Amino acid sequence: MGAAMPEQAGTTQPDVLALAAFDDHHPPSRDLIDDCVHCGFCLPACPTYNLWGEEMDSPRGRIYLMKEGLEGEPMSPSLVQHIDRCLGCMACVTVCPSGVQYDKLIEATRQQVERRGAQHRSFADRALREAIFALFPHPERLRLMRGPLALYQRSGLSRLVRRTRVLERISSSLATMEAIAPPVKRQVRIPPLSPAKGPRRMTVGMLLGCVQREFYPGVNAATVRVLNMEGCDVVTPPAQGCCGALSVHAGREEEGLRYARALIDTFTEAGVERIVVNSAGCGSTMKDYAHLLADDPDYAERARAFAEKVRDVSEILVELGPVATRHPLPVTIAYHDACHLAHAQGVRSQPRQLLGAIPGLTIKEIAEGDLCCGSAGIYNLVQPGPARELGDRKAANVAATGAELLVTSNPGCLLQITDALGRRGLHMSTAHMIRVLDASLLGKSVDTLLEDAPQATRRAVPAP
Repeated sequence: MGAAMPEQAGTTQPDVLALAAFDDHHPPSRDLIDDCVHCGFCLPACPTYNLWGEEMDSPRGRIYLMKEGLEGEPMSPSLVQHIDRCLGCMACVTVCPSGVQYDKLIEATRQQVERRGAQHRSFADRALREAIFALFPHPERLRLMRGPLALYQRSGLSRLVRRTRVLERISSSLATMEAIAPPVKRQVRIPPLSPAKGPRRMTVGMLLGCVQREFYPGVNAATVRVLNMEGCDVVTPPAQGCCGALSVHAGREEEGLRYARALIDTFTEAGVERIVVNSAGCGSTMKDYAHLLADDPDYAERARAFAEKVRDVSEILVELGPVATRHPLPVTIAYHDACHLAHAQGVRSQPRQLLGAIPGLTIKEIAEGDLCCGSAGIYNLVQPGPARELGDRKAANVAATGAELLVTSNPGCLLQITDALGRRGLHMSTAHMIRVLDASLLGKSVDTLLEDAPQATRRAVPAP
């Protein structure tokens, strides 16, 4: 409470007179809206309400705006702004005693905003969003960025830019994009088929992802190794593209569905029993393909069959049970629940079960663990101010654990929390959960996790 609220978004056009906010293509469901009894249990769970104490920036406030839209109120700058401020973290879904499906409501409303309310955003905001979606869902374009980014980081120019804060004077979104960019590491080639070590227990397909594939290549390599050591043949179709998560979460319906159909096509002939995901945001969307493509006569059944196979990597490993030897890894970690793993997928115990089975490893819980870190897909780029406040709050709670290593299961969270820790001057390493398990199975020293984090040390400068 008490944090400064973002300024009102600039508008380029007045309200469209006498035009209802929503069209008849999948507006937010009145039945789902009526499930909300406005009890207020969602308020303390909502990150933006925590920041500002503003009713319209709470789940029940946004549901009230949706109801007004269904009753004929126009698409307004205020509605667009309050919907845009929502992180989509789904913490409210977890705590709601009435079972309100806010996830379905915010998804439907964001689609309406994209189609009918984008003119209420500033020109700069619209341009930024287009640039983001021209780049991040395209692995091949991200790959082209690796060389220039590596040169920028290794030349020392990045240190100069951060010291002079020139990007902050130009655009807070550009400054955030530069700050969270991870160090470019050697690319790791993932073969189309990686056979199990020992007797085969399962054949799984694996999503390579976009940011995960190009900027956290060690995570995919570790995922394959762990699955192989636990008896899985791992199939990674090389033609696979984006799963559509970023687009779906931002309301870009047609774009997201196009990615979803292509991914279903890619895995159709793979002959796998499960489809493994090591990115929380991707997994939550892929598990929802049946709902997203329910109206598509050519894909509805295929989407249902696909979604039924999707599992987070921690779910697969717990389902199979361990066969590979866990070697001691004496380290104290703080485990961060990624919102789209804990709230959207309900996966909480499995990562802790896997980590807790490693000899010598101690898990510390983080205060306000259910509160979003501020990453939330593209949120930290389009809403950098609130995202930074949430990141700082998360970093303070992580630091209070006294842990040596921050562990989570989502690339966006790793980027966001690593940057926030660096702003506090903390030399704390960060790692994906599967890399910790991989180190234990390989019998590696804990130093490989604590030292293999240049992104933490290179930003470890005192906050202004």
